[in-house]
Amino acid sequence: LIVNTPSKCGLTPQYEGLQQLQEQYGGDNFTVIGFPCNQFAGQEPGSNEEIQQFCSLNYNVSFPVMAKIDVNGRSADPLYKYLKKEKSGVLGGAIKWNFTKFLIDADGNVVKRYAPNEAPESIAPDIQALLPSAT
Repeated sequence: LIVNTPSKCGLTPQYEGLQQLQEQYGGDNFTVIGFPCNQFAGQEPGSNEEIQQFCSLNYNVSFPVMAKIDVNGRSADPLYKYLKKEKSGVLGGAIKWNFTKFLIDADGNVVKRYAPNEAPESIAPDIQALLPSAT
């Protein structure tokens, strides 16, 4: 599950739900990956080190939080260019706000895009559907 994340947004408490998904499903076949981004109202002003510390201290995040990137515009990270091309949102391809989420399958296919206000726990059934059944 790929998510663009900020530290100073009204939706920032979603880190809690993302961590719960990581704890419940994390392992060889699933992980949450956070990509900090400061393109939305300057809500991720910290350095990469400050972001890591914020996530650890406030939400006990155990999933990878990458270096800060851009998700829109000419400087958008190639990963986000791919994600937006594969699954555009309601208002087109651009990422509209923090905590836009993309569920990716084991082959790298973009399965679904979730709006910023979609609670992480609501994604659980889609994650379960992608995971191999325990035998």
